[in-house]
Amino acid sequence: MPTRTKFVFLMHPKEFKKEKAGTGRLTHLCLPESAIYMGMEFETHAEVRALLADPANHCVLLYPGPTARNLSRGELLPEELQGRRLVVFLLDATWACARKMLRISPCLQSLPRIMFTPTAPSRFVIKQQPQEGCLSTLEATHETLLALERSGLDAYADPAQLLALFARMQAYQIDCALNPGLGGYRRKPYSAPGERTGPRGRSAARRQSYLGTATSLAAVNEAT
Repeated sequence: MPTRTKFVFLMHPKEFKKEKAGTGRLTHLCLPESAIYMGMEFETHAEVRALLADPANHCVLLYPGPTARNLSRGELLPEELQGRRLVVFLLDATWACARKMLRISPCLQSLPRIMFTPTAPSRFVIKQQPQEGCLSTLEATHETLLALERSGLDAYADPAQLLALFARMQAYQIDCALNPGLGGYRRKPYSAPGERTGPRGRSAARRQSYLGTATSLAAVNEAT
């Protein structure tokens, strides 16, 4: 699916091993205008540095926070790009790992940040999100494209494609979990995301205060 925006998925090594539930790689395969790089520190990463240094690019980081500009509210306008290509960096990692990746990569810290208001809660059935508003990498990319199209920054030709692939991936995993002859067999079926007990404790409170009620954690989640 072609896009004007280039998506760059920065994958933590731990996510690279998650072949069953990782959606970053699946999303990358769906978007010709995307790249995926594995690592923890990207300050010296040649490809990342080249993208950042290219004057034809307008680079941003999809990451929530008080300075992030909400695409869903039209806070990034097409004329601000001044003809440059929008390049969106996403951290494909858990909350804790993403914070570390950001901390040791000053080049990412200095990027303008964007976010969006999710149009729907996470559809992840086989994993529980760490906080309300957290989405898988695939869902975050889908929401970003929706917001970019509404702002006139991109054209999202087939909004159903990514979510359909996400549903198919999960359906396969659920079928495997119901097969007692396979190693991943579960005696109890997966519960619906809305029926699960929410996270508690200091970490949950810290995430919620950081995210607020109208942000997306984007790729920074416990179930990418």
